[in-house]
Amino acid sequence: ESGRASGPQNRTLREAAKDAATMPGPAMTLLTEEALNKIIRRDGKVGSKHEKHRGLLPFGNHSLFGDFPPDYMPSHLTQKIKMSKSMSAGTLPRLGSSKGFGSSTGSFGNGFSNNPHLPQDAPPRAGSTLRRPVAHTQFRTFYDRGDLPISVMQGSGSGKIVWKVDIQNLDYHHYLPIFFDGLREKEDPYRFLAVTATYDMLDHGGSKILPVVPQLIIPAKTALNTRDEEIMCTMLKVLQKLVLSGDMIGEALVPYYRQILPTFNIFKNKNLNIGHNIDYSQRKRLNLGQLIDETLDIFETYGGEDAFINIKYMIPVYESCLKH
Repeated sequence: ESGRASGPQNRTLREAAKDAATMPGPAMTLLTEEALNKIIRRDGKVGSKHEKHRGLLPFGNHSLFGDFPPDYMPSHLTQKIKMSKSMSAGTLPRLGSSKGFGSSTGSFGNGFSNNPHLPQDAPPRAGSTLRRPVAHTQFRTFYDRGDLPISVMQGSGSGKIVWKVDIQNLDYHHYLPIFFDGLREKEDPYRFLAVTATYDMLDHGGSKILPVVPQLIIPAKTALNTRDEEIMCTMLKVLQKLVLSGDMIGEALVPYYRQILPTFNIFKNKNLNIGHNIDYSQRKRLNLGQLIDETLDIFETYGGEDAFINIKYMIPVYESCLKH
């Protein structure tokens, strides 16, 4: 042992692979983080149930057998649906939505804003970083109907799923876009199944992934446009895994930068500023700004010679990671 140096830089690849195998996967990290937040915050304002009442997440079916007919719907369900629609409709500020807009007799004066710290003629917030309501996903529909060949491995503490068929025999053109669409889910078991199944398919896809890349752009763009930090972090990690899953995938994504990079530009500086303190949650990889920087570096490294100019066009403050 005297001849062996210590330190993280001298670890072997075998030791690094062993540590990666023992660490919880992305789906289990989300489960653990949500359970921890519920323990820390006891006000009930965390979790999917609270976000449903805020109108940010869709409600599920009324019962195991589907929705009630309109004539037989219980009154408490009717009230919940009305509240969800009204709250989700007012997520973003809109011109003319305030009473008295454009008139001197209204409660907000003759300007745009009701903020007392701003002048009366100041425009409202653009709302570029506000969360958008998450729409119903195709993944939930297919899973509730029993059309997906996956299920949760009961009794597994490591967070695994059971595939009813061999992954190599799956039709990637059909299933991979569905699982990508399920990455917008924030309610389990849908989120757990979608995240784990996506990583499994990317691990075993090989040459089958490249032809499916154009079909993955719309689900990825939809997930990023929710402006939900948890969903965005999940999608960023999946995009990194996608690029590293096979040859030419990074170059195939270059024509679609205009669809997925505008959201990167909005949240690029969304970092955790804690001064001289230590961030003990780095292993969770939930820092949005850092994940965006990592994803852009991977895009440029594996995107070919045209990657940098396209990234620079969409994100002017981006600096190349390959200069040196």
